[in-house]
Amino acid sequence: MTRIDDDVALETALDPLVLALDIGSTATRGGVHDASGRRVHGLQHKVPHAFLVAPDGTSVIDPEQVTTEVAQIIDTVTADPRLGSRIAGVAMDTFAASLIAVDADGRALSPCLTYADSRSAGAVTALREELDEHAVQQRTGTRLHTSYHAPRLRWLRTAQPQVVAGAVFWWSLGEYVWARLIGQPLAGTSTVAWTGLLDRRTGELDAELLAAAGVGPEQFSPPRDMTDPAPSVAPGRWPALTRAVWFPVITDGFASNIGAGAIDSTVLTAATATSGALRVLLDGPADPLPFGLWNYRVDAGRTLLGGAINDVGRAVSWAQSTLRLSPDVTSALATPPGEATPLVLPYLTGERAPGWVGEARAVFGGVSAATDADTLFRGIVEGVAMTYARVADELRPAAPQILEVAAAGRVSNDQPDWLQILADVLERPVTHVTRRRATQRGTALLALDVLAPDVPRAPRVTGSTYEPRPAHAGYYAERRARFGEMYDAQIRG
Repeated sequence: MTRIDDDVALETALDPLVLALDIGSTATRGGVHDASGRRVHGLQHKVPHAFLVAPDGTSVIDPEQVTTEVAQIIDTVTADPRLGSRIAGVAMDTFAASLIAVDADGRALSPCLTYADSRSAGAVTALREELDEHAVQQRTGTRLHTSYHAPRLRWLRTAQPQVVAGAVFWWSLGEYVWARLIGQPLAGTSTVAWTGLLDRRTGELDAELLAAAGVGPEQFSPPRDMTDPAPSVAPGRWPALTRAVWFPVITDGFASNIGAGAIDSTVLTAATATSGALRVLLDGPADPLPFGLWNYRVDAGRTLLGGAINDVGRAVSWAQSTLRLSPDVTSALATPPGEATPLVLPYLTGERAPGWVGEARAVFGGVSAATDADTLFRGIVEGVAMTYARVADELRPAAPQILEVAAAGRVSNDQPDWLQILADVLERPVTHVTRRRATQRGTALLALDVLAPDVPRAPRVTGSTYEPRPAHAGYYAERRARFGEMYDAQIRG
């Protein structure tokens, strides 16, 4: 039987312990890990949540709600009196590219805009006319897109001028949570990089983009590496944390790679949660940087190269809640591919890499009266796999040393048969990293690199490796060609 996790009892856990928190698209989670990176059994908690979305591209969440969730999780997991003062650090990751307007007292003036909020599409168009997007990308590692701060801030100036007028700071969700709980908006280097404003080589905010957005550098928290935690604040509410240091907030993408075991340039991570990505960790910046990808500075010596996909688990969940799927729908993923499967461009909330069309929406091709729900589900999953392949095409020349694709996340764990489709489409072996909460584990491991650098880490837990099937190569090559044609006609056209 495949092992899923590697939990350890508190009595046998290795010190020092770390409390790792993960704010994702569908929930806030937290748990205690020991010095080897194993979760401590029973000291885990989860609070579900959801983004507020609307047809105009709105995608937001209440930052006070999330702050309450984090506090509730800390309350729950630190309540065990056996912990004593064994927790040496608290670390947190969040979904990337969040934005909150904050007043002088540290109070939110706006909801938290998530990465999927696409209302700034008009500002993207305007900025692409004003700025040299290729030059911007070479400096910051990011394109001009609705997921990044410059277009959003430009849009807010027109759409919500009273918010902009009152904003003293612009924080990410994690910064806001830390400021409310410990009085310090600790922003990790990766968190600042995902704003799209950070120079990937110098670590400084980009002056041209700040000017275009109408903001100043003093409105943003300085980036801090994980090697620079804040000293213990000894909050009276949590006596178990009296000696714990607090780490700057990092992005879930950075943490996911570490948690999946992708710690160097030979392993490509396929993140398969609500949103998804293909990412590889590099020493230094990618040079040259393919136009369809991003390259974020994550600390003083490393960058993360790849591309993000808005709709992975979100596309699966949409199908499950919208279509009349059969109880045995997963069998549709295990069957051989067939021409009756609809061709789907699964852009429910816009496209990020590699085309960066924030206003894109899903397209269904080849649907007929004979198409049943399960077959349409298969088409959606194939479409998701082909979005990964489009990113992989751009990655190949920039990261030729990749030997393995490691897939981790909810979709891979819930629908492992889809990994065979992904391997067939990518034409690469795909290893299933079965450990749940790999992102949370990565956050713990990065903190442990500071707190316990000499303690050996437990190996990642994996399941099957899916080999690409040569018999299906022709089918998927033809599908990918048609996918590209439909994309050009419907999205680019």
